[in-house]
Amino acid sequence: MKITREDVVRVAELAHLELSESEFDTFSRQLDSILTYVEKLNELDTDGVAPMAQVVPPGGATNGQSSGSGTPLREDIVEPCAIITEVLAVAPDPEPPYFRVPKVIER
Repeated sequence: MKITREDVVRVAELAHLELSESEFDTFSRQLDSILTYVEKLNELDTDGVAPMAQVVPPGGATNGQSSGSGTPLREDIVEPCAIITEVLAVAPDPEPPYFRVPKVIER
């Protein structure tokens, strides 16, 4: 697939990037390479392959323990934050349990 300059401009706009001329050329080649590879992947016969809905294989982790065939996951446990009072004490605009920070991205 041939990537046009307009394609690169649009992707850069979506990502809020300002690109130099050399970066336009570089990203154009890189995007073209990625899409060429994806076209090759689309040639694979995937009939009979069930779509994935989870990143953990079937029979994977349960209650923080691995069943032997999946990925072991830890238990999701909420733990208290012992330093929140200290953090809020030095924050410029605290409103427990949060604090505001200056806006750094303008869109």
